[in-house]
Amino acid sequence: MKYVYCLLGAAFLASGCHNITKSASSKVPSKGTSSSNTITVDPLLDTLQRQTFEYFWSGAEENSGLARERIHMDGVYPQNDQDIITTGGSGFGMMAILIGVKNGYITRAQALERFERIVNFLEKADRFHGVWPHWLNGKTGKVKPFSKKDNGGDLVETAFLIQGLLTVSEYFKEGSTREQNISLRIEKLYDEVEWDWYTRGEDVLYWHWSPEYEWEMNFPVSGYNECLIMYVLAASSRTHSITPQAYHKGWAMSGKIANSTTYYDLPTVLNYYGNDSVPTGPLFWSHYSYLGLNPKGLKDTYADYWQLVQNHALIHYKYAIDNPKGYKGYGKNQWGMTSSYSMKGYAGHRPGLDLGVISPTAALSSIAYTPKESMQMIKYLYQQADSLVGPYGPYDAYSHENNWYTKRYLAIDQGPIVVMIENYRSGMIWDLFMGREDIQTGLKKLGFQSPYFN
Repeated sequence: MKYVYCLLGAAFLASGCHNITKSASSKVPSKGTSSSNTITVDPLLDTLQRQTFEYFWSGAEENSGLARERIHMDGVYPQNDQDIITTGGSGFGMMAILIGVKNGYITRAQALERFERIVNFLEKADRFHGVWPHWLNGKTGKVKPFSKKDNGGDLVETAFLIQGLLTVSEYFKEGSTREQNISLRIEKLYDEVEWDWYTRGEDVLYWHWSPEYEWEMNFPVSGYNECLIMYVLAASSRTHSITPQAYHKGWAMSGKIANSTTYYDLPTVLNYYGNDSVPTGPLFWSHYSYLGLNPKGLKDTYADYWQLVQNHALIHYKYAIDNPKGYKGYGKNQWGMTSSYSMKGYAGHRPGLDLGVISPTAALSSIAYTPKESMQMIKYLYQQADSLVGPYGPYDAYSHENNWYTKRYLAIDQGPIVVMIENYRSGMIWDLFMGREDIQTGLKKLGFQSPYFN
């Protein structure tokens, strides 16, 4: 077993990394023989969205109804952990279920039954000052340690979970008596998260706390990375809100977050704390927080967030076309790096930390920012390399350079695909989340502007 940390910001942080064994490897297959060449743009998105939705519906852990951390089509799991659920990925999955109702994959009644099962489980599951751990045992609700000292509350993963829960609450709040009840129970769970306690009395949020190891993980969360949503939710809390100073001094580091650089003639807008020659991050940084937060017109003292996320995706696209390391396959139809499986396990891929691995979720989940460029990647996967696609959509990662791919999935990689396609097509999840009065209040408290504000 190997515990891996991604390098986020100026310190080693843990979101999106996984305790895994070496991934089972296969050679990259040749083009399949299906008739997918005839699929036009809209049906192609339909297919992709339905497949990724199924990860969270038919692929869910049965007892909890929540998202399995991983699904390995090869049947090989480290420590037999196929029933371990991911709290953050489950937040993405709850949004996916709502999309399933909208698109007619399931009924509203089926979704409600699933959410009741989920909330029943979360109410009884281990929490630490209202904060869930990164992993839970899907059968018992007990914490599954992410590492030795990471056996308590994980505020970042909890934020991703709450982002999904609040979207569900907004969806059902004016429905039947039964639907309103699930909305009220979700609001109670949100109110019980002690965001302010995780500041330790300082002007910053801390990632972890454990009753056994307390604050020994010692990760104050400073930007820029994937954690913006955590600060927004903490500021929006009706019961345990943080001060604006925690955002401005902690997250924004008294303004240092706004040290923009230029790469491929595009401003990075914020400081990604990459190395000096490659000042950018993995693409999940532009996905996880923005499944609910709509970056269109979203601005604060430090950034225009639409420019931020769009430029981030375009930098990855231009990097693949430039292909400075000469890796096989890179180009306009194959691009995008993020944290995913690789030839030797889990790795945080980005320009500057490039192993020749393409992670489909990177380009596909960027479709709202780069529709033309993302569709090129989607067409490649389904029309020229459809053996890289399985029952839950494209597999997690592949490398033509190393003649490798894996028949494995991760919840945190499949979830953003289905959600961001819907945001691109209809804005559904953005509108539900951004329509909440408490979220707008929290954003205003931190100095944001948005078209959603009255």
